[in-house]
Amino acid sequence: MGKPTGFLDYKRQENEAIEPLSRITNFNEFHPFLDEETRRKQGARCMNCGVPFCQSAIKLKNMVTGCPLHNLIPEWNDEIYNGNDKRALSRLLKTNPFPEFTGRVCPALCEKACLNGLDQDPVTIKENELYTIETAYSNNWMKAFIPSVRSDKKVAIIGSGPAGLALAHDLNRRGHAVTVFEKEDRIGGLLMYGIPNMKLEKKVIQRRLDILTKEGIVFKTNVNVGKDITKKELEKEYDAIIFATGSKKARDLNVKNRDCTGIYFAVDYLTKATKHVLDNTEEISAKYKHVVIVGGGDTGNDCVGTSIRQGCASVVQIEMMPKAPDERLESNPWPEWPKICKTDYGQEEAIAVFKKDPRIYETTVKECILDEKTHLIKQDIDIINVK
Repeated sequence: MGKPTGFLDYKRQENEAIEPLSRITNFNEFHPFLDEETRRKQGARCMNCGVPFCQSAIKLKNMVTGCPLHNLIPEWNDEIYNGNDKRALSRLLKTNPFPEFTGRVCPALCEKACLNGLDQDPVTIKENELYTIETAYSNNWMKAFIPSVRSDKKVAIIGSGPAGLALAHDLNRRGHAVTVFEKEDRIGGLLMYGIPNMKLEKKVIQRRLDILTKEGIVFKTNVNVGKDITKKELEKEYDAIIFATGSKKARDLNVKNRDCTGIYFAVDYLTKATKHVLDNTEEISAKYKHVVIVGGGDTGNDCVGTSIRQGCASVVQIEMMPKAPDERLESNPWPEWPKICKTDYGQEEAIAVFKKDPRIYETTVKECILDEKTHLIKQDIDIINVK
């Protein structure tokens, strides 16, 4: 522990965000990094407590707190503070194959379990992680690891999302020949098309895919297993087949006139939005439209941010549950997951543009009211269902 009093000497300081009215003009990431000196102070805030809750996930009242990957958080926080970034990287990669992804989009369960959070602000664990991996890339430390010994086993992985990529990474390092099949036109699954570009720029994914390809992993896109290639064909060529597919079957709205035009599932909406950003293909555009988003979670927030960037006329986000308290209740003590109201980036942008919070609580859809052409009664209204 480099600085025993670090958590007393330094306050939590996060990466700043570009102000909403500027960042909504594009789909770029909008959190510039702290300078090196400030980041090292943030590493010093780690207490290196005797039993660190941050690095081991536990379930309390059916909610998980702490890192499911068992990241060695106190170790690499200490290395950051002491300026040993390469050693911090080695400790980070020991448990996490893709910190450039988790450092951007993980909900930071580790921080919710940080002991500093008991009576002050937790350590900036997620941003420290991102600093470490981005420092590694900028210094050209991230090299392809090619196994010195190869087995004679061939493995097919169906699905190239986070699970499929992690499997491919680990199995390849054990010397097996790995082929990943993806039905979309790009590798990445949820990382590529489920998470908007402003949260995870796709060049970050491609940067890692380039390394995985150099390591010997074969990626095949536009292959729908079961249609383009049969089970028998896979079994004939591969020693093992692993299903790492996600579920794109959304929970639909069971309401009158649901089959009208103008209602979309979030996964379809976000996918088309990202494809438009990458390839200028046709999108489901919210431009000049009044948008209703059914669902109040992270995906709903992503839809808010996307619709604003597309130029919507207004946006409303419907939430079935009551508004969470602004501060932690005594019945929800540390280290439980804090059940407090979070205003995320999309809602911040809606407040900046439309001067009000887009969320309406304890509300749901009962019926879709149509015109004579089976459109929603106002043709400039689209509903995005994120349930």
